[in-house]
Amino acid sequence: MQRILIVEDDAENNQMLRDYLEDHGYLCTQAYSGSEGKLLFTMEEYDLILLDLMLPGIAGEELVSLFAEKAPVIVLSAKSGLDSKVEVLSAGAEDYLCKPFDLQELLVRIQVQLRRRRKADTTERAEQPAKNPEETKQNPAGEIGRVYSYRAWTLNPDTQEMTAEGEMIELTRHEFLIMELLIRNPRRVFTKQMIYEYAWGEEYFAEDKTINVHISNIRSKLKKSGTDTYIQTVWGMGFKLS
Repeated sequence: MQRILIVEDDAENNQMLRDYLEDHGYLCTQAYSGSEGKLLFTMEEYDLILLDLMLPGIAGEELVSLFAEKAPVIVLSAKSGLDSKVEVLSAGAEDYLCKPFDLQELLVRIQVQLRRRRKADTTERAEQPAKNPEETKQNPAGEIGRVYSYRAWTLNPDTQEMTAEGEMIELTRHEFLIMELLIRNPRRVFTKQMIYEYAWGEEYFAEDKTINVHISNIRSKLKKSGTDTYIQTVWGMGFKLS
């Protein structure tokens, strides 16, 4: 289970973030000051850190570079000025969301950062020298992670494979990431912007037809299995699973 450190002095906001993220499968640790956040950071390893800036003890700006050495940092702050954003992004933060923010948007941004980190870790492992067979037997690498399922679908992020009614579905990289987002959050409605930023890993500057075309292609590939209707269009909003 992926671990997230929440450093937020507002108790209500901190608990709201924890409840929401744990409902989506993350394990969260809470800190209510910069000093507490720094202490927890030195005691445990985290996959991602959510960081407020205006904190008692140690200000968030002073913690960004320290945290960013080991995990991606998403800053959550009421400071909306450009200078503040430039400062923390230059210090190593990966993303910046101004309060108030939408929890669904935050979730997608978290997933983008964790996916990038997973991809970087995979590349690093691939570049390391191969272990000898005996060492591999004793310490097997590449442990298989969670396989996601939804009705007649299964999806394996480690092997990048998807099946529908037991049959393999050939998906492009972007199509696979779209399906990963939907299957991991089957009850949520995702806007085209959210889908694009998750699958492409960059800000949404595309036309609406980019996502429409990819959804259409996915449905075509699923049609033979009779599961193309699982993907529901929510008019005026985006897409979800039915």
